Amino acid sequence: QDDKILQANLPVPGSAVPSVDTHLMVTVTFTTFQAKDYELRQYETAKWVSTVIRGETQKEAMRQGFWKLFHYIQGKNEKEMKIDMTVPVTCLIKSGCADFKVSFFVPFEHQDSPPQPTNPDVFVEERKAAAIFVRSFGGFASPEKYAEEAEVLAGILRNRGQPFHEDFFYTAGYDSPFKLFNRHNEVWYFKK
Repeated sequence: QDDKILQANLPVPGSAVPSVDTHLMVTVTFTTFQAKDYELRQYETAKWVSTVIRGETQKEAMRQGFWKLFHYIQGKNEKEMKIDMTVPVTCLIKSGCADFKVSFFVPFEHQDSPPQPTNPDVFVEERKAAAIFVRSFGGFASPEKYAEEAEVLAGILRNRGQPFHEDFFYTAGYDSPFKLFNRHNEVWYFKK
């Protein structure tokens, strides 16, 4: 039940992968390349439930978006069904755009037919399979820290000649606000 993340890590001397609580992590991924400072993961096609928050700071957008999606999984959907909370919670950041798309992964048992949201601001979307460059870091992640880590990842990828979509990135958070230690956060760029 808990072992829903499939990873084939290529060992790299001196690299340490932060421990992640996997009891909520249900996205299917496959790590094809692991370096000290980033990894390349293959994500399968999957459905996510999302909402777009406009005209707010990133921090406020994350707060508002989280609660809209949380109400959806608590039963604010056409089937009035409670759905398990999953991680990561992602946020799409586009260059020069003040809209933020916040998303929860739809658990496996609901992937085929997720209950439709009753809130018109919430929608189910299918993300196509993709290769994603990932950089992980610990601590409490602020919007500034996410931006800084995304810039570091972009620099690494440019230096290594790895083509990626530079006009947007995702933040991914894996922990509840109440977890104090061994927190796990990520930034994602999509491979071209």
